[in-house]
Amino acid sequence: MNKETLQTNKIVRPPVVVVMGHVDHGKSTLLDYIRKSNVVASEAGGITQSISAYEVSHKDETGKDRLITFLDTPGHEAFSKMRARGAFASDIAILVVSAEDSVKAQTLEAYNTIIESKTPYIVAINKIDKPNANIEKTKMDLVEKGIYLEGMGGDIPFVPISAKIGTGVNELLDMILLVADMGAFTGDPKLNASGIVIEANREPKRGVSATVVIKNGTLKSGMFVVAGQALVTTRIMENFLGKPIKEATFSSPIRLVGFESMPEVGSVFESFASKKEAENYISIIKEESLNNRNSKVDTEQTGKIIPIIVKTDVVGSIEALEKEIGKLNNSEIYYKIINSGVGAISESDLKMASANKETIIVGFNTKIDNSARDLNESLKVTVETFDIIYKLTDWLKVVIEERRPRVETVEVTGSLKILKTFGATKDKQVVGGKVITGRIVNGGIVRIMRRDFEIGKGKIVELQHNKIKAKEVLEENECGVQVETKVDIAPGDVLEAFIITIK
Repeated sequence: MNKETLQTNKIVRPPVVVVMGHVDHGKSTLLDYIRKSNVVASEAGGITQSISAYEVSHKDETGKDRLITFLDTPGHEAFSKMRARGAFASDIAILVVSAEDSVKAQTLEAYNTIIESKTPYIVAINKIDKPNANIEKTKMDLVEKGIYLEGMGGDIPFVPISAKIGTGVNELLDMILLVADMGAFTGDPKLNASGIVIEANREPKRGVSATVVIKNGTLKSGMFVVAGQALVTTRIMENFLGKPIKEATFSSPIRLVGFESMPEVGSVFESFASKKEAENYISIIKEESLNNRNSKVDTEQTGKIIPIIVKTDVVGSIEALEKEIGKLNNSEIYYKIINSGVGAISESDLKMASANKETIIVGFNTKIDNSARDLNESLKVTVETFDIIYKLTDWLKVVIEERRPRVETVEVTGSLKILKTFGATKDKQVVGGKVITGRIVNGGIVRIMRRDFEIGKGKIVELQHNKIKAKEVLEENECGVQVETKVDIAPGDVLEAFIITIK
């Protein structure tokens, strides 16, 4: 297919939008209002589960209905994770700022994430219905932090809103479509679908499932999807309402059920017409992954990983904790921070952690919110919170010691050279010999060595020194030994007494 043909296949696609900002500034309220107001009422009422991505419809200035895909909090995680991979879950970001509280540390954290990803964004100044709302002060605070709004010396669009009662929300949706038109987001429906994994979890009855957003191409029933190294067929494919579908195209959030393994949140997925093509793609991914690991083995940790999620009260605490956690790492086992943030430990933190049973969550000067606490009754993620940093690190020291890989070592405590053999029964032999190193103990386990090769094992069931029963015989002394073994012992063999220690 030549470039001209490729170009003619491209059509405008709906924008994918992520909402970011401080935890108390109204992100969830805004998403809830948009979902309830802009999803068909009969369908919206059918949404009983917590969904991480959904489509809404909004009329543009010409009166045409257009779709917008919104990503909920799990999308925020995927959005952050994609920075390092050069692909992004969203096309447009909304930075929510409270007109009451103005710019907070978490606002700036979200802003920095948006800027690093080079994603177009809109500022939504929320809670304008509150008595203490001060839109002008909030705008000035944003400018002071380098967020230059339209009319304030910059070109960043902003919309004053009340997510609670809906004031300005239609104008915000208008602005999203305007920014989308300026970005000219397009896709080719004739290609096999590709996109981003937004959320993944294991369901008791259905196995591993994932919510994905298609960024290009079309996905049809009977195709095969690969996310990282996880494979699934599109036999069970659902839209964001949980309804079975046979086909989906770009910007659509869909649920795929039946992955062979857990796909990583934030990973890119590709789709294929046949299982053989999908498996060939996985083999290429595995080879690349192995080559990358081999090339980095000298510069990166190679021991066991404990994934850790860190939540704190302020951004500065994150940096301090990352430094302290780094001091605990060693060549055998180490902590890898997979996510960090400011605010309470949330449901999305637990969902991310539940993908790997080794993951732990620590909070410093923060708490676990009630909905997350309820969710953890079933997920059973290890979560601890602290208000003193040394208590947190002391606890992490205990965890790293408990989970450290144990190495089984064999320690030789003595050896006996066989000089003579005497009578033998079915499983027991009587031999005479000399202790040449260490000591031989009655009841001890021995390896039977012949010319430096182990030919079997046995147990000393009786030990005599000078024809008197003994508990042990030391080096340079001769003794008689009854050995329980199925191996025929011969003169010249050596019995090595040993103990197994786990370190």
